[in-house]
Amino acid sequence: MSVKIFQATSAALVVALIVSACGGSVGSSTSPTSSPVASSAAAEGSLLNSPPPRTASLSAAAFTAVLQSSLSGLSLLQMAGGTLACGVDVHYVQYATVGGAGEATTASGVLMVPTGSGPNCTGPRPVVEYAHGTNITKSYNLAAITDPTNQAYPEALPLAALYAAQGYVVVAPNYAGYDSSALAYHPYLNANQQSKDMIDALSAAKAALPLLASPTTASGKLFLTGYSQGGYVAMATARAMQAAGTPVTASAFLSGPYALAAMADQVFEGEVDIGANAFFPMILTSYQKAYGNIYSSPSDVYESAYASGIETLLPGPYNFTTVTLSGKLPSALFSSTPPAGPAALQPTLDAMSPPTGTGATDAIFALGFGANNLIRNDTRLDYLLDAFANPDGVAPKLTTGAPAASPQNPLRIALKKNDLRGWTPTSPVLLCGGHQDPVVYFATNADVMKQQWAGLGSLVTELDVDSAPASDGFNTARQVFLTAEAATAASGGAIAVIGAYHSPLVFDGCMSAAATFFSGHRS
Repeated sequence: MSVKIFQATSAALVVALIVSACGGSVGSSTSPTSSPVASSAAAEGSLLNSPPPRTASLSAAAFTAVLQSSLSGLSLLQMAGGTLACGVDVHYVQYATVGGAGEATTASGVLMVPTGSGPNCTGPRPVVEYAHGTNITKSYNLAAITDPTNQAYPEALPLAALYAAQGYVVVAPNYAGYDSSALAYHPYLNANQQSKDMIDALSAAKAALPLLASPTTASGKLFLTGYSQGGYVAMATARAMQAAGTPVTASAFLSGPYALAAMADQVFEGEVDIGANAFFPMILTSYQKAYGNIYSSPSDVYESAYASGIETLLPGPYNFTTVTLSGKLPSALFSSTPPAGPAALQPTLDAMSPPTGTGATDAIFALGFGANNLIRNDTRLDYLLDAFANPDGVAPKLTTGAPAASPQNPLRIALKKNDLRGWTPTSPVLLCGGHQDPVVYFATNADVMKQQWAGLGSLVTELDVDSAPASDGFNTARQVFLTAEAATAASGGAIAVIGAYHSPLVFDGCMSAAATFFSGHRS
């Protein structure tokens, strides 16, 4: 169905859109499994809690009953093919890793193993490593699978149903900076750190497998996947593993900001994605901690009402609802008053604040502008002047498709450093998303990577789950999306569809597609 774009001024509506788009749930809690560990001098990838405690143990029948008890669970069971082949044991893993500047720290995650006597539940098991999407609540813990109030629950349950209960070992980090991690910030979209975090989580999980109540062995099959931020993290990890000579069987990159520098340019040029008021503080803090040159003080880039304490705000005690309603963040990223620049460029600057003439997305972009905004106008102007002088190869229209050759702005330099364009996979890849996504732009990311990898032929598959049926084996994923979109539209109209598009609508469709894709490479 087509989406009718809306006009909206209500702060509550903006919050609702951000919550849905980022996959946040209203509740938050600290899991009893999340007792802090002191920063360790242990080697990267070392298991810090041996053996890792089991937080849940569900037989296939018990897990099926859990899923049958709710409409969302029934939908997930249908995505899993209607049958769970195995039971699932869930373990809480803590491990040594590094922060954005290479500092020693700790992190935690989940290790799920299949149980039962079925042929897919015993013997050496293939491994799926999953990277989660953006969340701003520090207590996020994928091992808290029995706690629906934990922010990780909407991602943990599908991992158990689609993978662990189908015979895969599942490894998924909470990331440094979350849960019991000793790191005081999260190295958000830092490709080097986040790939190390994933590799360290996998090393610790493999060390834990023989120590479990149900000892398990990993086979030689390794699958990488992740959604949104996690799609980016999974791609960064695939690149790092390939460079290190670690075999990856196949990867599914789902709705991630891979062409990171290009998408950031779009946002600063006025095409503000839903959730940018939370994403950019996390980016700025991450790169400041890693490189030390993004600003001298937070007040250099943020309006005075929000500069104090912003480096420790995200992740923290808030979720996507409460952080805005509490006044800790405004809903607008930029001022609706254009920055004052050189006279020759002023008409261009005026036309970007907010942009007009972009078609149906004008109304969405306009939500990123207001009188009460986060990023200072002079910060935005400095960024834009560099973008005009040193343009990205994707913006405003695809040219070379490469990042800017010589950016001078410190933030643009950092974004280029962490952009994932320029590498070539050597194992099968699925790029999945939805072309109307208002959070992570499909054309800027999945399309650009597909174009860069055009010479790889069938090694790379691109899927738009918001598309007509095709003979590519992914119509079940399309139907998952279409059914959920129709139900969302029936209950809440076009506004609800826009808010739910990135998550859960595309999330569900792409998770289904990834499971299908991996099953084709499992044997």
